[in-house]
Amino acid sequence: MIECVLNDFDIDQIASSGQCFRFHRVGDKSYDLIAGTHLLNIQQNGRTVRFDCDEDEFNAIWRPYFDLDADYGRCKAAVAKRDIYLQNAVAYGGGLRILRQDLWETILCFIISQQNNIARITKCVENLCSLFGEICYNKSEQVYNSIPTAERLATCTPEDLAPVRLGYRAKYICAAARQVASGEVDLEAIRHMDYARAKAELLRLTGVGIKVAECICLFALHHIDAFPVDTHIRQMLDAHYPKGFPLKRYKGFAGVMQQYAFYYELSLKD
Repeated sequence: MIECVLNDFDIDQIASSGQCFRFHRVGDKSYDLIAGTHLLNIQQNGRTVRFDCDEDEFNAIWRPYFDLDADYGRCKAAVAKRDIYLQNAVAYGGGLRILRQDLWETILCFIISQQNNIARITKCVENLCSLFGEICYNKSEQVYNSIPTAERLATCTPEDLAPVRLGYRAKYICAAARQVASGEVDLEAIRHMDYARAKAELLRLTGVGIKVAECICLFALHHIDAFPVDTHIRQMLDAHYPKGFPLKRYKGFAGVMQQYAFYYELSLKD
């Protein structure tokens, strides 16, 4: 068990932020999280956060996954005092962090996310993993399923994926999986590209448009200048930034500001 005292970290906010769809709430501020073939229980009490893993696993996987070495206080302090909207958004979602997720998992999840809500995306991802993912066991012999590989999904037809209830997205997933499995789109190469090149390469994938590519760049590749614009963010921009969001002010961490705004917009829709 690793215990840390963390600033700018709220596991409830992170789990419901729409970045990752493999958090499972198991208690008050307690979650099981599946990432790759790893299962982590994470608990929070105030600023104290407990990660149920050893030090080697924590440093190799979870410290970078939760971006724990980044100073989010610096990002928050940079918000213009006169920007009341963004000040409110930061105050509301001040425990958010930009996760560093697996690239293929993020591609799958955000193809599924199109014209969808968080609850339904989570269910679709869980169904996909249960039916096509690898069966895994942790040290406590808990059973769970990993995200299915591109190679596994490349053998599937949209009809095979029907039980997952993906709708029109099933054909996109099958096609994107074939592109990745064949090497037509090289994920290892994309991991080493700059933001502009990575985004352009991701747009070659079937089912990946500009918004989805931006989400993948932000939540998997950690290009934190990425600024995905979905319906919520478009409405926010129209209402509060009719001349455009001040991206230059937040150069180097615009995606962090996007996440604060997105999470705040979700709360306003509840």
